[in-house]
Amino acid sequence: MAAPMARVFWSSSYAKILNKLRPLNCYGEVCPSALVIQNRSKHWNPKFKKERRQKFMKFELPNYEEQTKGRKEKTSLDEERKKMKKEGRKHPSSFSVKPISISSTSNVLEQYVPPEGDGKTSLISKTGAKDKLSEFGKTGKSYNAIRKIKQFEEHFSSKTFPSEAIEIFKEAQKLIEDVEKNEDRLHELVTEYAYPQMTVGLDTKTMRWNFVDSIEPPRTVHCRTTDLLTKDNLYAQVTVRFHTRQTLAIYDRFGRLTYGSEDLIKDVLEFVVFEKHISDEYASWRIHSKIIPKWIPVRDPLHKTYIKPHMEPIPDEEEDKPEKEAAKA
Repeated sequence: MAAPMARVFWSSSYAKILNKLRPLNCYGEVCPSALVIQNRSKHWNPKFKKERRQKFMKFELPNYEEQTKGRKEKTSLDEERKKMKKEGRKHPSSFSVKPISISSTSNVLEQYVPPEGDGKTSLISKTGAKDKLSEFGKTGKSYNAIRKIKQFEEHFSSKTFPSEAIEIFKEAQKLIEDVEKNEDRLHELVTEYAYPQMTVGLDTKTMRWNFVDSIEPPRTVHCRTTDLLTKDNLYAQVTVRFHTRQTLAIYDRFGRLTYGSEDLIKDVLEFVVFEKHISDEYASWRIHSKIIPKWIPVRDPLHKTYIKPHMEPIPDEEEDKPEKEAAKA
């Protein structure tokens, strides 16, 4: 078997010389059988051609002449939009649309005002009896709201709802300890209005919360309903009063205690607002807001912690005195 013919690879400079010195016949004419060697642009080694191709990036340079021409000659917005669409660029919109969510409202409806001294005064005292009488005068709207809720939720009761509400409240408070892990479940228990308020600042802190027991049974103190956009799109808000014993401890990113204590049990009076999109049959009751009375004493602020900077020691004045005296002498 004959050996395969070896390929001869000519360099570009050598090929040019041979093309000039083509063999001529006896009459001085170019022989048709003369070898014509062309300059090849392909690499001699076919391996790694994919990698060599990836070393180069093709892109179109901007046409500065058209840009300067467009500045001098004012074009209409339609022409600019067509031109940018042709080039594959997105035309900037002249207006901005703010995203809205109709799964919850953006405020508290006729916010409940807790009577001063609630949780401390008794019904036997003069102030406690006055507060109880004032509550009876405000229950008319609440009864109308409860009737409206029962049109969409037959088994709703202002007496049994607080037991359901406290379970939602306890679960949401425990899930806040790890927001990133429990984000999906939190959105099922907390409205879009309350979620940023409950989770703000917790990305750099560690929270430990525990529910001990209830001092008083939770009870419904306020009910309201409203419509949004259309009369059929209804929302209900129920304010529940919680008087409980809890523990709360907050640690900073360095693990230092900045607020509260895990061993110190405190009495806490809270008015939590729950909301439901009652016209949606798949909706559920969620935490919407918390009412903080003006007469409640202000909480202690968090102790801010910082990384201790490295400071160079300042020399004492007594050590510098002999040096100064020597310099003066």
